[in-house]
Amino acid sequence: MQLVLTVNGTTYEVEARPTARLLDVLRDQLGLTGTKEGCAEGECGACTVIVDGRAVDSCMMLAVQARGKEILTVEGLAQDGELDVLQQKFVEYGAVQCGYCTPGMLMSAKALLMGNPVPSEQDIRVALAGNLCRCTGYTAIVAAVKAASGQDTRPLMEMPVEPGELAAEAVTDPDTLAAACGIVEAETGQPPGGPCSSGGSSEMLGFHSAPEGGE
Repeated sequence: MQLVLTVNGTTYEVEARPTARLLDVLRDQLGLTGTKEGCAEGECGACTVIVDGRAVDSCMMLAVQARGKEILTVEGLAQDGELDVLQQKFVEYGAVQCGYCTPGMLMSAKALLMGNPVPSEQDIRVALAGNLCRCTGYTAIVAAVKAASGQDTRPLMEMPVEPGELAAEAVTDPDTLAAACGIVEAETGQPPGGPCSSGGSSEMLGFHSAPEGGE
């Protein structure tokens, strides 16, 4: 059947089976592989996208159900060569590890901030309850989301260098930046590549830190 989907502000016409999942259409037909498949049962949150402002598991939603709705994936966060402030804070706060679950975390957090610009820590934890990660504790992730909302957050530990120096090191690491964009070596078996990674500094990657307080 013919479907017209609006993804990241662009309208696409695709041919899909009536039973095709939104996840499959995004990944296999539109090439938006930042959205990951984990459990295929709506339990892990790796496939989270935003549909009409609401975080949904794209492995549990039929593509046909997304007709006429606005779909946002991790690829739609960065704008005009600048990381979304949420992606930036994930990098700065060390909330990116292997990166496989990061897109889902970002989209759940983005949906929260769209509806609740200044969430409490409890709000953040509830919003991320459906996103599982085995690499990292959730403390850094919660702190990153809180920082993205403009709230002051305390460092997790005392560091021997200035926080700005740590952030500068983080945002020039191509693997970390690529993971924040949904590109991970664990999925492809290849080093991160594509528009989010060219093996160099943040400028070479084509992304720049968003201004403080930016959206």
